[in-house]
Amino acid sequence: MRKLLLALLFVSGYSFAAAPIYTPWFNNLAIKGYDSVAYFTENKPVEGKESFEYEWQGATWRFSSADNLAKFSAEPEKYAPQYGGYCAYAVAKGKTASIEPEQFTVLDGKLYLNYNASVQEKWLAKRDDYIQSAENNWPSVIE
Repeated sequence: MRKLLLALLFVSGYSFAAAPIYTPWFNNLAIKGYDSVAYFTENKPVEGKESFEYEWQGATWRFSSADNLAKFSAEPEKYAPQYGGYCAYAVAKGKTASIEPEQFTVLDGKLYLNYNASVQEKWLAKRDDYIQSAENNWPSVIE
């Protein structure tokens, strides 16, 4: 047991590349199981269903309807969130962070997600500047 703990401490000191699509630790769901198409069509977060799943970029994407699944599978780049679904503010700061699906912005046909409500507030205050910084940082933050 002691050797295992030491090995874990040793390994944890190394930096590993992040996955291209953010998924939580305990499952492989993009956007924590929320329907990425619904952000565009309903302008709100809508939970996806197990019966409407699609595998793309190493993650499982869920949708609230067969129609949304069809839209995504035809054009995933159009509906996938920017920066692999990581927090857009964090990427602007040169890092990665998880997201809350309820904290989102759809702008110019692109979906941006944020860590929480307070980060969303910061993001919105200087959104255009943060988008430019995130564009400059992506995808090097996951390498």
